[in-house]
Amino acid sequence: MAAKVKPLILVVEDDSELSELIEKQLQVSGMDAQKFYNADDALKFLQRSFSNLMLLDLNLPGKDGLSLLEDLKKKSISIPTIFISGENREEIKVASLEAGGDDFMTKPFGLNELLSRISAVLRRTSRSGDGQLTANTSLTDGTFDFMGTQVDPSRLEIRFPDGCAEKIGRKEFGILSYFAQNPHLILSRKSIIHSVWGEHANVKSRSLDQYIVKLRKLFSAHGIETEDAVRTSHGIGYTYVPQIQSQQSQIVQAS
Repeated sequence: MAAKVKPLILVVEDDSELSELIEKQLQVSGMDAQKFYNADDALKFLQRSFSNLMLLDLNLPGKDGLSLLEDLKKKSISIPTIFISGENREEIKVASLEAGGDDFMTKPFGLNELLSRISAVLRRTSRSGDGQLTANTSLTDGTFDFMGTQVDPSRLEIRFPDGCAEKIGRKEFGILSYFAQNPHLILSRKSIIHSVWGEHANVKSRSLDQYIVKLRKLFSAHGIETEDAVRTSHGIGYTYVPQIQSQQSQIVQAS
């Protein structure tokens, strides 16, 4: 029987003593914890990795907690969030919840109550299907083959035939998944962006192209050239051809 995966909780708190205390309590309670002392480092982590829940200090050095949540929304990254703060004013609590927070705890608080709140939010969000990596993919999607590699959503990882495994970001994963689900179709840049980033994402075609270049370099570093399989349709987008097709094969354009 496979071991049960422990929930990963992000602790974004600049008080090192408090964050270490929370980390120890989470570990004792059967969860994993990752500490960050500022918003920018937490954002970088969440762009490349999945976490089940975030404990977020409202007041952080530099960018505050509300700004971090707004940045995550702009990048279509969803994570259940419990705000923790020394602020006790009602308007602060309301603003935090309206910004997307799932709960709010005022310092000082008891660790047992914190664990109870975390468990409640985890139960609620697991029922509601949280765990989206991109608009088109989720943590529970199965591992799939892409040009002889194994792409694993649970680890945000590609395993190459040479035995190496490489971490990839959420958007790279979403792009590979969209290609794998739509082989032999001419996919417009707009359709790829809307599928991966979301219908209302304000993402330029050039940004998508940069992600494709990054993926090409990653595959090339492991001896896999992608030019024949991920074909550029100039002025339109891309076509994923898992196996080289004969010239008579028809490529149907996606609507």
